[in-house]
Amino acid sequence: MRALSRRLGSLIALLHRVMWSRVVRWGAFVSGLVSLTLVFGFASRTMYGIEHGINLIAYWHIPLAFLTAFALSTTFVGSVLYLKYEGRFWNRLAHSGGELGFLFATLTLITGSMWGRIVWNSWWEWSDVRLVTFLMVWFIYAGYLVVYASTERGSDERFAAVYGTVAFVTVPITYTAGRLWTPTFHEPTIANSGVSANIDPLTLVVSLIALGLLYVYLMAVRIRLHELEDRVVFQKGEVA
Repeated sequence: MRALSRRLGSLIALLHRVMWSRVVRWGAFVSGLVSLTLVFGFASRTMYGIEHGINLIAYWHIPLAFLTAFALSTTFVGSVLYLKYEGRFWNRLAHSGGELGFLFATLTLITGSMWGRIVWNSWWEWSDVRLVTFLMVWFIYAGYLVVYASTERGSDERFAAVYGTVAFVTVPITYTAGRLWTPTFHEPTIANSGVSANIDPLTLVVSLIALGLLYVYLMAVRIRLHELEDRVVFQKGEVA
């Protein structure tokens, strides 16, 4: 048991070092600039046979969708570890992932709607299974944030952790929906040689790296805020 505690402590220390490293901060800044340069300087404005500037939004819409899944996976892992081993860090990690996942999901829906208005001539399509299941994920994790906000520190936080664990079932469903059911608009892009989006791979990868590093930095900031909130609560308790 002591060996496990030491390993978890080492893992937490490693995560802290990674999240607060200069590589993450400067990497996010530099790769962000490179992403903007590639998108606005070199990427094609033509996708699906339609030439329009809004097509460039795809280079952030797609990474945001991937990072939404990663952030919500963080909530799942943090929730499971909190239920298994407790510890404030896992609770903070799960909630921070949920907040950023919800934020990225919101941006994914907004940018997707803007892009779809030009490419598909529709802001929203209820017959598209990917869109509908993704919206369900958005509502479910909005519920997670409400549950977390309404729980008191201590045993009640386990309810939020259980919610964060069970809710994750919906995430792989929406990301495989295009293969499980016949898509109206969203064709599978991974391992699909017939995809016609005409997206430049290099620009997409750079944008994914930039937003990924930004995600790690924002996680570090949010977890630090959680730590400060805990100190305030502790000091209030000491004074009382």
